[in-house]
Amino acid sequence: MQLSRRSALRLGASTALATSVTLAHASRAAASATPGSPSLASPGLLRSRPQLTHGVASGDIRGDGALIWARSDRPAHMVVETAATESFQNAKVFRSNSLLTPDTDGTGRLRVVGLEPGQEIFYRVTLEEADTGICSDPVIGTFRTAPNRASNIRLHWSGDVAGQGWGINDEIGGYTGFSTMMERNPDLFIHSGDTCYADGPLDESVTLSDGTVWRNHVTPAKSKVAETLEEYRGQYSYNLMDKNYLAFNAQVPQLVQWDDHETVNNWYPNEVLDDDRYTERDVNTLAKRAYQAFHEWQPIDQQMAVDGRVYRKVSYGPLLDIFILDMRSYKGENTSNNPRSTTEEPILGEKQTNWLIDSLKDSRATWKIVANDLPLGIIVPDGDDGDQESVSNGAAGAPAGREREIARLLSAIKDVSNVVWLTADVHYTAAHHYSPERAQFTDFAPFWEFVSGPLHAGAFGPNEMDSTFGPKVEYVHAPGKDNANADPTQDFQHFGEVDIDGDSREMTVRLLTTRGTELWSTTLKPQA
Repeated sequence: MQLSRRSALRLGASTALATSVTLAHASRAAASATPGSPSLASPGLLRSRPQLTHGVASGDIRGDGALIWARSDRPAHMVVETAATESFQNAKVFRSNSLLTPDTDGTGRLRVVGLEPGQEIFYRVTLEEADTGICSDPVIGTFRTAPNRASNIRLHWSGDVAGQGWGINDEIGGYTGFSTMMERNPDLFIHSGDTCYADGPLDESVTLSDGTVWRNHVTPAKSKVAETLEEYRGQYSYNLMDKNYLAFNAQVPQLVQWDDHETVNNWYPNEVLDDDRYTERDVNTLAKRAYQAFHEWQPIDQQMAVDGRVYRKVSYGPLLDIFILDMRSYKGENTSNNPRSTTEEPILGEKQTNWLIDSLKDSRATWKIVANDLPLGIIVPDGDDGDQESVSNGAAGAPAGREREIARLLSAIKDVSNVVWLTADVHYTAAHHYSPERAQFTDFAPFWEFVSGPLHAGAFGPNEMDSTFGPKVEYVHAPGKDNANADPTQDFQHFGEVDIDGDSREMTVRLLTTRGTELWSTTLKPQA
């Protein structure tokens, strides 16, 4: 199995990566272009082929297949071939019924099904032009279907890409964290939110503290805060101009969730912005546009989402269920979550909370990973009045504000074994152990929460902890207050790695820098 996976990665190096590098250069010239107009190689010459402009990606894996994503430069059908071998012998062929058109910014998704569980799958994507039937050159990728028996599993998680002024810098190799993760051969990647920074314009150059100059590649969409649908779309097309990200997309299936920066910093429903950079200040309007662009450009299967939006369960064999949360769309006002809070405020909302409780209770997998895009016990202020962006209300004592919803959840699942929480958001990496023995609220079972990030953004922290649920910081790696917004040359960017052993069923969690340095690890034994 391992040799097969490495073979797939070698295939990626010789085919998908080469194609991705070419596409990266091509997309830089037209990152903001709208697909759909006829393309000619030259006046009077033959019509050119359609082009896959931003590589391919897979996501929302199941035992019988995966969702495949691509983007076309003109109206075209998406054709996907799948096979168990690199030669594509006995390939299965899938063709989209609908066209990839400018209505979705040229993007499209196609679920491939009927595949064997636990199998290495090679897939090949081509475009078939709507008017002529002319086909594009293919782009190749790989994924592994979810197993149906106990077997080794490796997944990575992280968040935050192109934040705090640190965009694609070719002089340091671009988003190198993606290549580091790909070299470690994960089966899955949980993108834990802040998949882009729609509220973070980039400057072409930034002078660092040592006098050297950081040089960003900048597009029109990354030159201002995103407000229009086209500007939100441009955040994702920008990130896929990076050759590391393109190659990673082709090789590693993703489970993607969103947080705040896909729209605007620290947003919540019904907020009205007080920010002079925006001409559109109604957050609901901005979030609607951001939501459309997010789903167009990410390999997300909306049919798997409980409400057709973001939160969903992905079963990855008998050893693992993954619960992907949406802690953004249903949260209450930050102004109602602070040390003065006395009432309950939503963070998941009642429907999502009940779904998570019921789904965790019903799960028969050994391990249950909850992908929470906001950490549970870290204090994350929003402004200077004590209002909180986080789950925590910023005060010790009994649960209040958003903590009450989480307390109800933790109490309801206290008899569910082997629940582990993975998160990002705060731009440093840490291991937190929560226990009722240390807590103000005690009606829950001990559990771990692991934090990792940013993947390619400014590093901060560490933050203070709220004692309500009894967290203990077992490990932390952060730049410190005197080095806030540490750039990616300083090695404070991170991702996390989870290995589940197919024989012992033990889970090993590692925290690493994006250069591949292992900082800390622990092995958890499953409870019966």
